[in-house]
Amino acid sequence: MQNNTAFWKNYLANAQFELSIADKTKVPISWNEINYEPDFNKIYFILDGEGFLEINGQRYLPQPGELYLLPAETKQSYGVVNENTFLKYWCHFTAKLGDLHLFHILKAPVCIKSTNKQELQTIFKQLIYHSRQDALSSEFRVHALLLQLIANILEHYEIDRIPLNDNPSFQKMNSVLNYIETNLDGNITIEQLAQITNFHPNYFIKVFKEFTSYSPIQYINRRRMEKAKHLLTTTDSTVSNIADTLGMEVAYFSRQFREHTGFTATAYREMVTKVF
Repeated sequence: MQNNTAFWKNYLANAQFELSIADKTKVPISWNEINYEPDFNKIYFILDGEGFLEINGQRYLPQPGELYLLPAETKQSYGVVNENTFLKYWCHFTAKLGDLHLFHILKAPVCIKSTNKQELQTIFKQLIYHSRQDALSSEFRVHALLLQLIANILEHYEIDRIPLNDNPSFQKMNSVLNYIETNLDGNITIEQLAQITNFHPNYFIKVFKEFTSYSPIQYINRRRMEKAKHLLTTTDSTVSNIADTLGMEVAYFSRQFREHTGFTATAYREMVTKVF
């Protein structure tokens, strides 16, 4: 099976998240919906009670302590089974990578059996509180807490085993990123990358930026600087040799490294190796 770790690390940092609502609810006996497709994601954390969820034809009977992810634009049903209805924390949010829903790309699990219920309750309490505040810092706190919830879902799934989505544009961008990773020491051109996708170079640049939040040149330079940091801290290679390894003139490499890290390559090596 293909190792997807590098791929997901490159992509997930570029996902955009936005919370629309968070709350704690004892659902009414009338809580019911059949075969609808919301344009937002939902997370349910079940505290007590009974009911059912159905996601893309798969039926679930959630138990207290379980966390559920209901992806956007998937066929869903829910309802009660008796008067002992769910008590749950919940939130609605969007999660996108370019124009695509993140959880259409990332085949995350629907149900997680929580190993730390207290932590999840704390996150939800803070998420609800800060989502209702007007302070300038509130949006940052909400974003951080939403990411914590999503991290709780993803850490129960082996990243190497997450299947890649079969969306054609997604697959093409995956091929482009793989090509960049294996050719960081070469002269990578926009034309070469566009040819991989069969896109016109101008259109390719637009799509690439939607997927990564960077222009191709910015992205390539960032990946080269990340590799340079790794080589500086794990090998005895000279700065000149590292620049050669990355296919860069040493003067250009040095300028790019300082812009990327705020340090010269030599100073960065001395600082990091001294810490460890």
